[in-house]
Amino acid sequence: MSTPFPFTAVVGQDDLRLALLLNAVSPAVGGVLVRGEKGTAKSTAVRALSALMPELDVVSGCRFSCDPGSPDPACPDGPHEPGAFATRPARMVELPVGASEDRLVGALDIERALAEGVKAFEPGLLADAHRGILYVDEVNLLHDHLVDLLLDAAAMGASYVEREGVSVRHASKFLLVGTMNPEEGELRPQLLDRFGLTVEVAASREPDQRVEVVRRRLAYDDDPQGFAARWADEEAAVRGRIVAARALLPSVRLGDGALRQIAATCAAFEVDGMRADIVMARTATALAAWAGRTDVLAEDVRQAALLALPHRRRRNPFDAPGLDEDKLDETLEEFSGESEGDGDGDEDPDPDGPGGGGGQPPSEGPQADGGSGAPPEAGEGGEPQASGASEQSAVRSSEPFRAKVLSVPGIGEGAAGRRSRARTEHGRTTGARRPQGALTKLHLAATVQAAAPHQRARGRSGRGLVVRRDDLRQATREGREGNLVLFVVDASGSMAARQRMSAVKGAVLSLLLDAYQRRDKVGLVTFRGAAADVALPPTSSVDAAAARLESLPTGGRTPLAAGLLKAHDVLRVERLRDPARRALVVVVTDGRATGGPEPVALAGRAARLFAAEGVASVVVDCESGPVRLGLAGQLAGELGGTAVTLDELRADSIAGLVKDVQRRAA
Repeated sequence: MSTPFPFTAVVGQDDLRLALLLNAVSPAVGGVLVRGEKGTAKSTAVRALSALMPELDVVSGCRFSCDPGSPDPACPDGPHEPGAFATRPARMVELPVGASEDRLVGALDIERALAEGVKAFEPGLLADAHRGILYVDEVNLLHDHLVDLLLDAAAMGASYVEREGVSVRHASKFLLVGTMNPEEGELRPQLLDRFGLTVEVAASREPDQRVEVVRRRLAYDDDPQGFAARWADEEAAVRGRIVAARALLPSVRLGDGALRQIAATCAAFEVDGMRADIVMARTATALAAWAGRTDVLAEDVRQAALLALPHRRRRNPFDAPGLDEDKLDETLEEFSGESEGDGDGDEDPDPDGPGGGGGQPPSEGPQADGGSGAPPEAGEGGEPQASGASEQSAVRSSEPFRAKVLSVPGIGEGAAGRRSRARTEHGRTTGARRPQGALTKLHLAATVQAAAPHQRARGRSGRGLVVRRDDLRQATREGREGNLVLFVVDASGSMAARQRMSAVKGAVLSLLLDAYQRRDKVGLVTFRGAAADVALPPTSSVDAAAARLESLPTGGRTPLAAGLLKAHDVLRVERLRDPARRALVVVVTDGRATGGPEPVALAGRAARLFAAEGVASVVVDCESGPVRLGLAGQLAGELGGTAVTLDELRADSIAGLVKDVQRRAA
């Protein structure tokens, strides 16, 4: 077994370590979501936490880690006889991004359930994580239905597995930790709200702090056991502090004054629902216990707000999480009261308490502060911006609106989403087939129909149906998939005329919001001047596309053919990376083509490449004014797609104007 990097040796990242430790003290806080750029010790800190968790007493032989002091009465391995128990370390279970539903919640043996009436159950990761840590790296890339399942289990403290009327329930209480890189896409606000706390992490920009990070990492890689031994005393101290805080937690008093501050803060920041109030109350209580106090103070409420509220204030994927600390301080001051805690000196608060970085050990070198480093300079590492004498500065987009649903025709088999029809594991049942591998969704009627003709030959004598493996039928289901929505945006001088670019950006922003809600990947190709650029390669980060769109300048000629050919190259590469995901190309232009010899003919030939390959496409016609040339409609015909105007793109326009795009025969 490998030696984990010591938790107390993690440099800086005070908010991250504190949030993890508060959940270790009080799992009722609801877990923590760690957001940050790659290479910021997110996974290292989470894995290191498992070594600090106190050991558990478990019922001997129980696959569900029942507590011998209060075993689960509904445990599938029960009932348990008193007395027999073992002690083991708390587990940290990792949920892979590509895990199946059965791997997460467990699986029933349907054949035995039908033929013998026996609930033969194979536990999943939710059972393994009971009374431990469940860690989901890249949680934003996890399928939504799996995120829903694990968050439901975390909220209810139990997991339910149901297959065709046969159900199993078992306890599943765990510390849920998710990490994600926002550059790869955001979680939906509904899912963000289910995480108790959220912290933002970033690498320090201070050279001395970065040196300390490298020094410790190299020392650990050279001798993991020796490095861990040097931090053993600090690890033991924090482990003991967690045990003491857990014991103190029931005695912590949350006074009316602190409750009023919590309620006033949540109301002032206009968070939805009451979950934020409850999480803040539990977090403030855990902070007091961690500091060795029995009263919740205003500083605990403030720290709880900074951890529990930023992600709950997001209204759409383009809102940056954050909290106005001046407004927070004003609210706490306005609702401060005498009942919050007398501070009479009976307790001696630990100086490393709520603001002390979670038991950070002293060090000879400076500590890296992952949460306070300045962000990179604007444009650092980004795409170079084209420039030219005819370039006009970027204009702001108009107000986004609810867009019509654009979908890809036919039935796909891509990643789960909400745009186009697809064969999926979830959705309405459309038929049955023989299972390929493990049976996951039983089609009961088809199974009975397959077994019925053989009952006499199988010697059936009682009421039960004699079912063999060959009789089982897998239900085929139809749901929705997410697509690759590739935007090809005309940023030439003609689009800048009459301030059209503001309306165009508003339309694309509306489609990006729609893509976010439907769980699509998005890409952005722009063309102007003499060439086309890939402003954003295909990604799940819709807000990154919105940021590139907002900063997009206009001007120059209209190299339409170059834009289409660049988009064709992007799709060719993406097919190799993600062949199951179907594409929808959205060309935003007025249809004009200028620059070079025969620009219109070149654009037509480029468009016919998409039609020959059956790529679904929509042209958003941006032409305006009393005289219309209809060039965008001609382009749509060459693409084998359909054309819609900016007005027709709105969901509240005349029904039926936007139809599913049709494939053209090769």
